[in-house]
Amino acid sequence: MPPYTVSRAAARSRREARARTERLVSRLFFIVQCGVGAAAAWWVAEGLLGHVRPFFAPVTAIICLGLSYGQRLRRVGEVMIGVAVGVFVGDAFVHFFGSGVWQIVVVVVISMSVAALLGAGMLLTTQAGVQSVIVTTLIANPGQGFTRWLDAVIGGTIALLFTLVAPAAPLRRPRQQASLVVGEISAILTDTVRALREGDSDLASATLARARDSESMLDEARALSAEGIAVVRLSPFRRRHLPGVQAIADLLEPLDRAIRNLRVLVRRAAIATWREEPVPNGYLRLLEALAETTTDISRELAERRLPTHARVGLHRIGEASAVLDPSSGLSGEVMRAQIRSMVVDLLMLTGLPLDEARDMVPESMTHTADEG
Repeated sequence: MPPYTVSRAAARSRREARARTERLVSRLFFIVQCGVGAAAAWWVAEGLLGHVRPFFAPVTAIICLGLSYGQRLRRVGEVMIGVAVGVFVGDAFVHFFGSGVWQIVVVVVISMSVAALLGAGMLLTTQAGVQSVIVTTLIANPGQGFTRWLDAVIGGTIALLFTLVAPAAPLRRPRQQASLVVGEISAILTDTVRALREGDSDLASATLARARDSESMLDEARALSAEGIAVVRLSPFRRRHLPGVQAIADLLEPLDRAIRNLRVLVRRAAIATWREEPVPNGYLRLLEALAETTTDISRELAERRLPTHARVGLHRIGEASAVLDPSSGLSGEVMRAQIRSMVVDLLMLTGLPLDEARDMVPESMTHTADEG
């Protein structure tokens, strides 16, 4: 095997090992929380209440802790009801008809149908079916349905109590993800300028695909933001962080619009590259300045600051973008318009209301741009 192939394989292995280690570290709190929660649920059910083999207590605790913070209150209730329905139907059926293949079919159908009639979601309905199978096959001793249901209640209650001890990561990650999204915008703008200057159609196509893929990063930011808000609302120990988490959530709307405008801009830049349509140097300088400013915004967000310092640079870009270049074609003008829209979006990202952000981007002027 050639040396360069060996070195590349070794580098890839190191990256994968590092990524797996980071994944473990990021989930370590959750893993330990599940282990301690399961043990606590078992101890309460067996040690304090005297239940024999309280299987449902630790299982329900782990299932509920595995749900995201934003889902736990509602889903814990669903799990408890699902367990209750499944255990009751399974226990009653085993008492009269015993257990076997055809009994499993009937028990699952009845349990899930009852859950559906109660207006259950898919999780509740599935839990009803799962628990009825467990009772019918593994725990086929009739007469202990209420005890099993109580074990599930204990497990869900322990999970909710453990939810109050929330890690700080869900509070930091929305801001970190927002910083990554803005950093991606900067990288896309930088590659767009390079594709236009060099007439590189392959790079233009790749950058367009990257711009389209950026929506997934924004979706991740939305999910993390919802998770952070749920954490501070559920945990009294984190309630003081609500203003900061809410502030990041409020930035997602202008960030969404900025990415939409970015995609239009990059698509038009790709068309200009494919058609070998020249774009004025002044417009390319606007793109470069916008890339630099978005880098500053990303850095300030990563440093847990509202990026107010970027307003000066954005205001300058807004003023410069008001100057039309008569030599520009359609692609250049579409790009200039999208730059202006992005400036407004990014000004809102710095905390300005829409009216003030618009006022910082003056109306277009008809005289010739300075090509320098």
